[in-house]
Amino acid sequence: MTKGRTVAAVIGAAALLLSLAPMAEAAQCGNGPAGFEGWKREFSAEAQGKGIGQTAISALMQTNYASATIGADRSQHSFSLSLDQFLAKRGATTIVARGRSLKQSQAAMFASIEQRYGVPPGPLIAIWGMETGFGSQRGNQNMLSSIATLAYDCRRPEFFTDQLYAALKLIDRGTLSGATRGSMHGEVGQTQFMPKNILAYGTGNLEVSANALSSTANFLKAHGWRAGAGYQPGEPNFAAIEAWNAAGVYQKAIALMGRQIDQGGGAAAAR
Repeated sequence: MTKGRTVAAVIGAAALLLSLAPMAEAAQCGNGPAGFEGWKREFSAEAQGKGIGQTAISALMQTNYASATIGADRSQHSFSLSLDQFLAKRGATTIVARGRSLKQSQAAMFASIEQRYGVPPGPLIAIWGMETGFGSQRGNQNMLSSIATLAYDCRRPEFFTDQLYAALKLIDRGTLSGATRGSMHGEVGQTQFMPKNILAYGTGNLEVSANALSSTANFLKAHGWRAGAGYQPGEPNFAAIEAWNAAGVYQKAIALMGRQIDQGGGAAAAR
């Protein structure tokens, strides 16, 4: 090897080591509760270095490994059902019937949301009913423990690390707290927002239905919703529903129920 090549090799090796250094310092993921406490200490140090305040750090250090969340994350079987099976399992007939009633009884609220964001009541009501049964099933898991556990878990650490940083920022701001309750993956509020989406699209306290529905409409508009355009599969606004949830059967169910709520009449199973 020539001298020039030797120098180049040394420089290249040094650059490689420098590029790997941040990775070596990052908190390491795990596949069980044993390493969670150590991971919290490492992650907290990283978070402090990125400007997360002491209130949020203290909340993080009090979290527990959420075994129930890990179990739920490994068994999301309903998204593999057919559309008809999914609609039956999720109670689509009830959602549509109740949704039509809510569309009438809260007409002024939905008119205000549609005027501002261009989103009609149907898909918003369908999401509201699908996610929490119109606010009746918002989850009772500790939000921060759920998200911290999923950020530590090796299955999807990148996605949930981003969510964890968002949750910590929201705690520092006082929007959420270490005691906030939510669903298995850390979703909170009447329409189940993850922390990053709260930061980006939240319009107020998401435990209040009007704020949650406005936030949902804000999300859909930000993802390309066009006032007056269709939202069935193949139509312009269906892409915004796809952005809300990645499961195809969920997307089709929301579009179908939303149409039935907006149009009224007919059975919930009608196509």
